[in-house]
Amino acid sequence: MSVKNLIGKYFLFILSIAMLFSFSSTAKADVINIGSLNDMTGATSDVGKDYAMGIVEAIHYVNDNGGVNGKRIVLHQSDYGYRVPEALTRYRHFQRRGCVAVLGWGTGDTEALSPTVTRDKMPYVSASYSGHLTDPAKTPYNLFFATDYSTNARAAITAWYDHKWPQHEDYGKRKPRFVSSYMFASPYCSAPIGAIKDQAKILGFDIGPDQDVSLFAVDTKSQVLAMRGFKPDLVWHGNTTMSVAATLRDSYSLGLDADHIINVWGFDENLPRLAGEAAEGAIGTTVCAFFGEDVPNMEHVVAYAQKYNPGVPLERRLIRTVQAWGAVMVLWEALNRADAAGDLSGESILKNGFQTFRDFDIGLGAAPVTFTPTDHRPAGVVPIYEYVGGEFQLLDRVDMKSRWPEKWENEWIGW
Repeated sequence: MSVKNLIGKYFLFILSIAMLFSFSSTAKADVINIGSLNDMTGATSDVGKDYAMGIVEAIHYVNDNGGVNGKRIVLHQSDYGYRVPEALTRYRHFQRRGCVAVLGWGTGDTEALSPTVTRDKMPYVSASYSGHLTDPAKTPYNLFFATDYSTNARAAITAWYDHKWPQHEDYGKRKPRFVSSYMFASPYCSAPIGAIKDQAKILGFDIGPDQDVSLFAVDTKSQVLAMRGFKPDLVWHGNTTMSVAATLRDSYSLGLDADHIINVWGFDENLPRLAGEAAEGAIGTTVCAFFGEDVPNMEHVVAYAQKYNPGVPLERRLIRTVQAWGAVMVLWEALNRADAAGDLSGESILKNGFQTFRDFDIGLGAAPVTFTPTDHRPAGVVPIYEYVGGEFQLLDRVDMKSRWPEKWENEWIGW
């Protein structure tokens, strides 16, 4: 072979490699990788499975509606079984895949990863609404669309105090009595306990001893009997739906004469199915509308549930699907804004995306979302529902920010 032919073939080889990298770069430029960490088999899978389905369905909707300014999202979804070490491993996998943001799940793993995502400048939109993650001076890359656990807990006890305590026969004669029921070792369950006890003191409650109830609990009689000894008027439930339902059933059967307020992950369409008549009168916090409610954008949630998971009857879908859509919708908007600014780095997604939100309305019955460089609490208004006569009915929308403006501004961030 002549030198000329050899040089020619070498040139064609180099050209083909260059074209390959060119096509590869173009393909990558048209795709945005997003990680999704979900619990489908672990301690919170009773609420996590429906949320995971919602994430996938919402990403399909985003791609069907132009993606991120024409760029398609590729979702890398992993089940980590609610195990913190596994979450760390999965996060590294997302990094290797070139993910520019992560849709996260639990409080324990989200808080454990927080220093890492801050160092990596990785926007992390979690299903943990821990108030500990709302101070951007400490956790700038942790975000969520929902009112945080601490604000929700404060709102729940306030709604009961406003609406139910005045109807009690002992109103005006003594202080109301309050206890908390939750899994002590779970960061998610314990996250708002300091805040709700602080709110109980503000409102003038007597506070009884906490009861340790596992997320896996199916028999809580010993804890209920301990509560009964204190004679509470009100019990806060900090677990997910399965164990909350067990506690409600045992409270009902053992004659615990108390009302029940429930955190966002323990209050859904499965609660009355599992607790039966014991669920009557239960009050819970929500961060959006229930699945299928008549609110803006719910028609898309329902349509994509039918399209991509037709084997799951609509009557079995949960508010968890709607929460998943909320997370995807705020991330989508942040990505759109950062991309329009010409930069999809993590810092740009935060500063040109999330932190430009001012009363951004995603519909879905959620409060409009605002993020600033000094405050990552998305909103201060919390919808409080009551389960009455076989239906979830709106009891109140408690505006914690307006009602206690000085505490909101100066004391409560990062609780």
